[in-house]
Amino acid sequence: MEEYLKQLNESQREAVVYTEGPSLVIAGAGSGKTRVLTYKIAYLLQQGLPPWSILALTFTNKAAREMKERIATLTDEQTARRLWMGTFHSLFSRILRNEAEHIGYPSNFTIYDATDSKSLLRSIMKEMQLDDKVYRPGMIQSRISNAKNALVTWKAYEQNKELVQHDMDSKVPLVREIYKRYQNRCLQAGAMDFDDLLLQTNILFRDHPDVLEKYRSFFRFVLVDEYQDTNFAQHLIVQRLCETHRRICVVGDDAQSIYSFRGANIDNILQFKNQYPGCRIFKLERNYRSTQNIVNAANSLIHKNTKQIQKTVYSEKEEGNKVSVLASYSDYEEGYAVAGKINDMRMRNYDYADFAILYRTNAQSRILEEALRKRGIPYKIYGGLSFYQRKEVKDVISYLRLIINPHDEEAFKRVINYPARGIGETTLGKLTAAATEHNVSLWTVLNDPIGYALQINSGTAKKLGDFREMIAGFIERNDKLSAEEMASAVVKESGIVSTLFQDRSVEGISKQENLQELLKGIAEFCEIRREEGAEHVSLADFLSEVSLLTDQDNDKDEQANKVTMMTVHAAKGLEFKNVFVVGLEEDLFPSSMSKDNPRAVEEERRLFYVAITRAEENCMLTYAKSRYRNGQSAMCSPSRFLRDIDTKYLHMPENTAATDSSAASRERFERPSAFASPFQQPKAVERETYVSPVAQAVQRQSRLTKVETAAASPSSAPASDLSGLYVGAKVRHDRFGEGEVTAIEGDGGNAKATVAFTHFGQKQLLLKFARLTIVE
Repeated sequence: MEEYLKQLNESQREAVVYTEGPSLVIAGAGSGKTRVLTYKIAYLLQQGLPPWSILALTFTNKAAREMKERIATLTDEQTARRLWMGTFHSLFSRILRNEAEHIGYPSNFTIYDATDSKSLLRSIMKEMQLDDKVYRPGMIQSRISNAKNALVTWKAYEQNKELVQHDMDSKVPLVREIYKRYQNRCLQAGAMDFDDLLLQTNILFRDHPDVLEKYRSFFRFVLVDEYQDTNFAQHLIVQRLCETHRRICVVGDDAQSIYSFRGANIDNILQFKNQYPGCRIFKLERNYRSTQNIVNAANSLIHKNTKQIQKTVYSEKEEGNKVSVLASYSDYEEGYAVAGKINDMRMRNYDYADFAILYRTNAQSRILEEALRKRGIPYKIYGGLSFYQRKEVKDVISYLRLIINPHDEEAFKRVINYPARGIGETTLGKLTAAATEHNVSLWTVLNDPIGYALQINSGTAKKLGDFREMIAGFIERNDKLSAEEMASAVVKESGIVSTLFQDRSVEGISKQENLQELLKGIAEFCEIRREEGAEHVSLADFLSEVSLLTDQDNDKDEQANKVTMMTVHAAKGLEFKNVFVVGLEEDLFPSSMSKDNPRAVEEERRLFYVAITRAEENCMLTYAKSRYRNGQSAMCSPSRFLRDIDTKYLHMPENTAATDSSAASRERFERPSAFASPFQQPKAVERETYVSPVAQAVQRQSRLTKVETAAASPSSAPASDLSGLYVGAKVRHDRFGEGEVTAIEGDGGNAKATVAFTHFGQKQLLLKFARLTIVE
């Protein structure tokens, strides 16, 4: 064992060999956290602790599996297999099966996944005759989950005035009744959902002290990974198990606590030393991943947070390049600038797999995907779907396909009952049978249900007739409206907007953002085509373009050499040689949902810290001076977080700073500019008070209701005065950025200019539509 301990640095070794009492290991990014946990377990085994007496809790099965494999190499496979090591849910489900009779469940209880849970909630709400547009299954599921993670049973929920009032204010007063029925149905079915595994373990330990004492004696040492991500239920289970012997070691990094929307409570790690008097704190501050400049930039950022355990992470790798800040005129140019930069850096012997693009919201991926495709750069979406494969996007595209071709069977089936209009599988089956029998399309049958002997009642006939009239109306208007006008009409008149925008869950807001991004993409497509001289831009033109994009999304080779794209949340725990963090603007990163809450702003700063510390060699931070939002192009302010980073570790935008370190450049970067307001500063952090888990659950729901949303609609802007345009003139375009005029031809309304843009190459634009500004 001594040989293995020599592989650790001094801080790691001290954390491993201390076993006398509670300990907190604060592990900075890239500091070897997993190695410490692994070696500590191996050390405990070497000290004579039986493997079954060690409880090691992780957040993913992958983490547990990798640690077991490492421990097997340090000890042996049989010993590693006998460890109680795994996720909270997997290990406590084992305990619950052993003790199920104490809480009224069978030992062979079923575990419902999220899909099973949502299906049961739908059934209950249908029985209660509730409108699923008001009582959205995803939203109800989220509220019940939040309650359970705060250890609020259905009985406690009914009696909690704060929660009941919040439901009434949100116009869903029957949540408590749904929760009650849902829990009773689970019990009747002998089933628990994922949240029950923690809730019922707490109830078991609370109500049966003899059982608790049994497991306290059984587990002689408890270790917890990623402790900053624990919620109230997880924290309380661990606390109960260790209350007597106090032999506990938790490992985590408060600077990487980014999951409050899932119920994680950073106070669990911040207050650990107060809950376990005499606790030893070990700090792993050496970063083995990143260059010095990246580590120092991240440090200067996170030190602005007030709620943290102070540490100074350092790197002994080379100094490396400074963190680059790249400014673009628009989000459109930002995407193409990133793609161009990747192409340039590829010339330095990097593979595509060495690059990652991180964004705050999934909706940002669309422009980036388009830019990478246009450059021929292969990519993969990590932990999510390509933009045009997301359900809410495919639903709208299916409506548009049906307008162009009403005989499109797959599009027809997808939208006939979306949003829900009471046309079920039985009716669709009858339509399909009639169409097959007569060898015609579903649309043909829909237009003459009597002629095709469709066996339906008058109520169903009315619903089918309403759907047919809506689609026929869209078809009739299609020749007169542009693609953007048609798409805007479809999402509003079909009911998609009212359906999506009632869901205030995190998932629901992501869908709303994706819908707006799709409408933005259609508007941009129309605008570009008009600038290139097209008189009418139709839905067919747009769908032709989209079909070429989506065909490429079928590539299943995940191991290929590709650029990785993902949200920052999904990037936690990963690392890449080169990282782009895009969209660093106020109300995007930090999110608009956080700006009125100092605690939430600090979490957003931690999220940015996580993004920067994914980079090994190069980190690029990008922002746009304008971004398309809610149907129009809006001017943006650079994120306050950019100002939080010490500029001596930054390489500033060329158009913002003449030199990297001069006082003048810092002033220009921070003061008001022609394109944006000054950096907004976070409000003074208010004095923090204890917030109960129940109150936190209510606050999470309340924050979601503050998001301002609206469906995008076509926008236009007057053409610039270009009477003084000449060959050689330097011009700026709202979307394409800066370029030089290389040719002018035609006159009057047909005048065109050819412009060589920095990131987009040469484009010929119709001057009456081109948004060009002469800058020189």
